[in-house]
Parts: sequence; C-alpha cells; structure tokens
Amino acid sequence: MASNTRTVRPQTADSSNALGWQPLRGSDSPPLVEQLVQHCQQLLGNHSLRAGTRMPSVRQLADSAGVSRDTVVQAYDRLVALGLLHSRPGAGFFVSTQRRLHAPSTPEMPSLSAGQAFDTPFLLRSMFRSHGQVQFDGSTGLLPQSWMDHDMLNAAVRAVGRSAGMQLLGYGEPQGYAPLRQQISAMLLAQGLQIDPELELMTVTGVTQGMDLILRSTLRAGDAVLVEDPAWFMVFGLLRALGVQVLPVPRLRDGPDLEVLERLARAHRPKLLITNTVVHNPTGFGLSLPVAYDVLRLAEQHNFLILEDDTYADFVPQPMRLATLDRLRRVLLIGGFSKTLAGSLRVGYVAAQPERIRALTDAKLLSGLTSPELGERVVHRILADGQYRKHVQRLRERVDTARQRCLKLVENMGLVVHQEPLAGMFIWADAGRDTEVLARQMAAQGVLLAPGVLFSANQQGSTMLRLPVSIIDSDISLLLNEPRMWLFPLK
Repeated sequence: MASNTRTVRPQTADSSNALGWQPLRGSDSPPLVEQLVQHCQQLLGNHSLRAGTRMPSVRQLADSAGVSRDTVVQAYDRLVALGLLHSRPGAGFFVSTQRRLHAPSTPEMPSLSAGQAFDTPFLLRSMFRSHGQVQFDGSTGLLPQSWMDHDMLNAAVRAVGRSAGMQLLGYGEPQGYAPLRQQISAMLLAQGLQIDPELELMTVTGVTQGMDLILRSTLRAGDAVLVEDPAWFMVFGLLRALGVQVLPVPRLRDGPDLEVLERLARAHRPKLLITNTVVHNPTGFGLSLPVAYDVLRLAEQHNFLILEDDTYADFVPQPMRLATLDRLRRVLLIGGFSKTLAGSLRVGYVAAQPERIRALTDAKLLSGLTSPELGERVVHRILADGQYRKHVQRLRERVDTARQRCLKLVENMGLVVHQEPLAGMFIWADAGRDTEVLARQMAAQGVLLAPGVLFSANQQGSTMLRLPVSIIDSDISLLLNEPRMWLFPLK
C-alpha cells in the first residue's frame, strides 16, 4: 500500500546566481569575505532569506560566484558567529530565526534623589557611564588618554602577541609572571628598595585588588584600623564592607598627625595603618624622614602593620617610602601601572615578607585564581625595553607643568589652596561651600566632580574639592573662560 505521506524538504536558496552576489574585485574593494557577509545581512534585512532556508552549499556558492571555497567557509562561519546562520551536520547551513534587534540604548547618567548621598557607589557608577553625556569628568584618578604613549603600549602588545605563542593559553603563575617580578624588583632597587622577586613580590590585578587581598587576609569584623583623613575614597568602601572600626588620623603636609596616631594606637590597639605616603591622594603631600621614622616607631611599639599605598610614587623622582626604611618587616607595599600606562592595564604588585606573600597568593587563588598574564607580559616588555623610565619622566614633567597652571586657574575660580601639593595630578582646594551640593548641581550639567565628603573617614560634609590638573586641557575650556559661573552655577 502506497503511503500518502509526503516528505517536506526545507526551502533552499537559489544557488544559480550566488544569492545575487556579484563580488567586487579591485584594490579599493573590501575583502571578499566581508562582501559576502554584508550581502547576506542585506538579504536577511529585507526578508529575501527567511528562517529555515537552506543556504547554497559551500561548493555551489564558490563555483557560481567565482571565489574560493575558503572565502565562503569564512563568511558562513562569521554569519554563524553573528547568530544569523546555524549549521546542521551533514545537511548544510540554514537561516536562523532572527531575534528582534533593538537599537542599543545609551546609559543615562546616574541620578541622585533628594535624600540620596553623593557617595562612593554613586561616583563609581558615574565613572563608567556614557562619555557622550559628560562635558568633563573630574572624578577619576586617570590622566587624559592624549597624555599617554599609546604607540609604546601598542608596540608592546604586538611584540607580546608575536613572541608569547602558546604560553598565553594557560592560567599563568599564581605569584605572577616571573620576568615581570624581576623587572619590578630591579625598578624598586634603583629607588633604594631591595626586594627578592621570588619570595617577597607578587602581582595583582591592580592596586585595588592588592589592597582588598591584604585587608581581607589581615582584618576581621570589629578590628580597629588607622586611616589617614582625607584618603582615597575606595579605602573607606573596602573597610565598610569588612565591618571594621575606622580610626581617622589627620593627614598633614609631612605625613600622618603623630600625636593623634599615638593616642589612637594606645587606646584601640589597631591591627593596621593604611597610608599613602608618596604623593598623597588627594592632597599631593609627601612624607618627611623624621615623621617616617616616628610612624615606624609607633608601629613597633603598638604592634600594628602598615599598608603603604604607592600608587602615585612615579610622579616624584626619588620617593621616600616606609617600606625602604622598614625593609618590609611591618610594611606591605602596593603599587601599579594604571596611572602611568593605561587605566585598562590592570597590573599591580604587592611587596611584603615571604610568609605574607605566600598567604596573599593563596588568597588570590581563592578569589580569582591567577592575574591575567597577557597584561603582565605587556608591562614586562615596556620595562625590559627601557622605555618606561623615559616615558615616566616625560609624563611627570607634563603633570608638573599642568599642576602649576592649574593652581593659577583655581585661584581665579575663587577657590583657596591652603597648602600647595608637592607633586601629583590633583589639587585639593577649598570652595568655601558644601562641595557635595556643588557636585550634585554640576552632575546635572554633565560635569562630574569629587567632593570632599568622599575622602572623609566619617563621611562628614566638607568644603574641600579634589580637582585633576588635567582640567587645564579639558574639553570645557569655553566654560573655564568664566570660571566663577562654571563653579558656582545659578540655582
């Protein structure tokens, strides 16, 4: 008995004219693979190819269009990667059901409600919004991209890509790329700090990760921690997440206030002091030798460790470090290269005693395995080729010149700098009014500022404002022609 069942075969696109594709050939024409991909996208866009349609075979399409089969294979693979086609083993390539595509939305500037604080989470969210909505970003700790040596960085990336080969396919070393650790050790030795790269040094994914690893490995909820005031706002965010007791120590021009430091250490028996000794953020102050010795004396006397943030040390020729004087007995040093090379190059390091490095390496493995070796190899290439020293010298000179110009600009804007910074990329200025209110007003106009409340251990209202020296070369130069109107907008 004959069956009445009829086999339904999928519709096949007409292959006699290669989907209507006529390859363009010539020196100015796009690559053939790109031409075929774009042609198929157009057919899909005007519904000439419908879901479920079987595409011409690789051989059919190559022969009818007069191109190589490899060209068709590459184009089909790219269309599969885009989700426009799918492959059925033994049957060929088919048009996929198309999802409705929406135009990409532009992230809006985070807004502040009347009762919401201008706090660290808000600032961090704002730092990564669409740049098209912002006239000027004075909140981040990055120098303008135009100030960086992108040619040097790109050359290092290409060199690593050529030489690394299969070695980039693994996890990398838990303690960090060994040649980079050796280069960092040599760099620090030239500045007077001797470190064993095998025992006393590890790499991390930026200074923030290094600080987080140290804090989580050292502190428990309820522990007392000495922190400079003002200080980098990320420090307070990390400490609040751990539930520790924060003890603010006023930061003076030559270092922490020793009288307050000693009184708090005697009363609270802290576990740790967090200090930004070289080019303090946000003030730009330094550390004098007498204060450095007294800080180490108090640490020994009251048995607390010191976390020394070395983020901005490259902005002075010969940094004065606690780690150098202490030889890493009580000091854990963290540094990195994001401020001088690229913000996206998340490569940092921690220097400490061998037993602490072992514990921190274990904590690093538990929290995220190894740090990406590709970036570490790029930094190593730059250091090993001898380019970094000259690059930093040029960058330092540019920052110093911009800072002097910025000080004059700040004065014209009606702000007061009580003590000029010794170095670095920031000006810590007194606006004579609550700068959180000012920051709210300016955020609504597309200008993001870092008010003093963020840098306060107790999140107290402040008239202080951190301004980057790059404001001199910013895109708001027209507004800066009338600085008082810019800084003090009408309500």
